[in-house]
Order: sequence, then structure tokens, then C-alpha cells
Amino acid sequence: MTAVLGTGVDAGVPWHYGDPLREQRVLASGAGVLDRSNRGVLTVTGPDRLPWLHSICTQHLSDLRDGDATEALVLSPHGHVEQHWQVLESGGTVWLDTEPGAAAGVLGYLQAMRFLKRVEPADVSAQWAVLTVAGPRAPVVLAAAGLPVPAAGRGTATPDQGFVRARPDEAFDLLLPRGGRPAVWDALVAAGATPVGTWAADALRVAARRPRLGLETDHRTIPHEVGWIGTAVHLNKGCYRGQETVARVQNLGRPPRRLVLLHLAGDRDELPAPGTPVQAAGRNVGFLGTAVHHFELGPIALAVIKRSIPDGADLIVDGTAARVDPGPD
Repeated sequence: MTAVLGTGVDAGVPWHYGDPLREQRVLASGAGVLDRSNRGVLTVTGPDRLPWLHSICTQHLSDLRDGDATEALVLSPHGHVEQHWQVLESGGTVWLDTEPGAAAGVLGYLQAMRFLKRVEPADVSAQWAVLTVAGPRAPVVLAAAGLPVPAAGRGTATPDQGFVRARPDEAFDLLLPRGGRPAVWDALVAAGATPVGTWAADALRVAARRPRLGLETDHRTIPHEVGWIGTAVHLNKGCYRGQETVARVQNLGRPPRRLVLLHLAGDRDELPAPGTPVQAAGRNVGFLGTAVHHFELGPIALAVIKRSIPDGADLIVDGTAARVDPGPD
């Protein structure tokens, strides 16, 4: 099976394997395995790691138990989203994985915030890689491949010294030594997983209205706008950078923008790029995130638009008509 490689932020990993719509159906009804080895992976060791990380991000990390998994943000002093981490505490080490190309920035931030704390952050992206198994049959495939099936919000060590981390969206992330990744991939395929690319994963992510840093965010994004409150931002913890903005929006309500799902007119095959302005009545009212052809919904996209724009408004994206999906009742 020959992979067509992606471009942009996901350059170097498979975009699809020849039939992206079939791959989407696999993720919707079966189990797919996705190469995410372009993600950055970091570790934090040392006796102060949990209270220290707790103090410099948006998530409550000080009480993590061995095997606990969550996600967190780093905000600017004005409350704008700068970093997004997936977090796992295991065996006296906190594992962080983040967007492709972001590891150096995360490491720089961690090193700058060390002060006198007994912590040792390190970028281990060259030694560790991420695979994802997703779909309703993912637990069956993991078990058949001899891998653990942790509960949501938990991570479990694997026989090859890696980890399986359960996400809340029928997906499991495998954090693996790079040298052992091919054997685990082959075992998952033999157990019934179908290789899928980022096109298929993005299509289901967009349909589910799940944002991704750098695609559905810009330099002004605050967590409330894209739905990261409660998942990546804990509202009952001590002070951290940007907390004032989070508390103010939480108390007063209604952030200035919102994440929406757009249905795009199917008048051309090439979809607008992330960052393309979204317009209403000739003026810019937001920006496009990920646009993708979905196997059931057709061309769809995530966008961040002004909250004042109603669902029924006529929108234009790069000359293409668009409308906002009002979402489930």
C-alpha cells in the first residue's frame, strides 16, 4: 500500500493511501492506524516536575497519579493560546507531545521557567514517535495486537517499553521508541487496523468540531473561543500566566469569537487554505481553519468567526459560498 505524503504542517507523514473517503469510513465504523511520528515529544523528570508544570500551564497537574493522562495549554500574559500539550505521567516522568515543529519552542519555554526547580526537561522527538489507533473497533485491535486498552484519561505501559494513552474520542495514542515503531505498526495491521492518513483523521476531527493548534487558532485565540475550557483548561486551580483573561471571560461570558463548522459549496475541487479570510457582506468576520472533503458531508471546514455572526448568514470564503452548521440541538 503506497502512501501519498502530506504537505504543510503534516509534511512527511501519510496524507492518504489512495482512497481517503474509504479511510474515513474505516475510522467511522472500524479501526484505523495513523502515523503521527511528526509530532514533538518531550520528557520532564525530577522531584518538582508535577507542581512546577502545574504552575506554568492551564491544567491541574499537581495531583497526577501514575498513568494519568490529560491535555494543557500555555497562554500568553494576555491569555492567548501559545502551546497545546498532551500530557502523561508515568514512572516518574511526565511525557509531553505537541504539534509538529513545536518541540523546540516548548523546550525553550520550559527551560526559561525552570528557575531553581529540580526538573529536567528534554526534547526526545528523535527517539520517540506517536501512532494513533482510532475508531469504534480500536480497543479490539489493540487487544488482538497484545497491547493494553486503558480507560479514557489513562495511559498504560506496553511490552516494548512504550505507552498507550486513551483519548475521549474513540482513539488511542501510542508513544513508542522509534526503533520499535515498525513492528508495532505491523502488529496493529495484522490485528485488523487499516492504515489511514491525515486526510481521513482531519475529516472526522472537523466534523466533530475539534480544533487544532495553528490551524483553528491565531495569535489572538483565547481558550473559550475554540472549546478548550474543561478539557485543556482547569477552572479551579492556582495562578498561571493568562489566568486573568480566562477568569474574566468565564465570569462575564460570551467570548468575542466562536469556532463553527462550515459547509462549503462544492463548486471546485481545491479547498481554501487555512487562514483564508471568512467574509460576510464584503467584510472580514473571521478566518478559515482546516477544510476537507468529508465522505458524507461533502466539503466542510472549521472556522473562527465573530460571535455576532448568526448561523443563517451568507458567508464567502475565497469566492466560495459557505454556511454555518448550527450543530446538534
